[in-house]
Amino acid sequence: MINTFATLLIFQTLGESLAYALSLPIPGPVIGMLLLFCYLLVKRGAAEKLAPTTVEFLKHLSLLFVPAGVGIMVHAHRVATEWLPIAAALLISTMVSLVVTAYVLRWLQK
Repeated sequence: MINTFATLLIFQTLGESLAYALSLPIPGPVIGMLLLFCYLLVKRGAAEKLAPTTVEFLKHLSLLFVPAGVGIMVHAHRVATEWLPIAAALLISTMVSLVVTAYVLRWLQK
């Protein structure tokens, strides 16, 4: 479990370092996930070693939503005053995501 956790942290640190060093507009964790994905594609068998621990991490994924919930509660007055732009952004981003996903799936099925 420690090796898996260390592997995940190393890739997140690499992503954060690249994002900071190159002043990239992409968040470090996203870059780290892409690096981890490339690593898993190149090194066969690495995914099987990481799988048992990552499954356990995913069982507790809901804990990661606690800080977001606390943030909403702390800034409830701001959310209440700016509910229209928030709702519009949520609706538009959801629709764009659905359309892009549909086109990507259609393209992949060809």
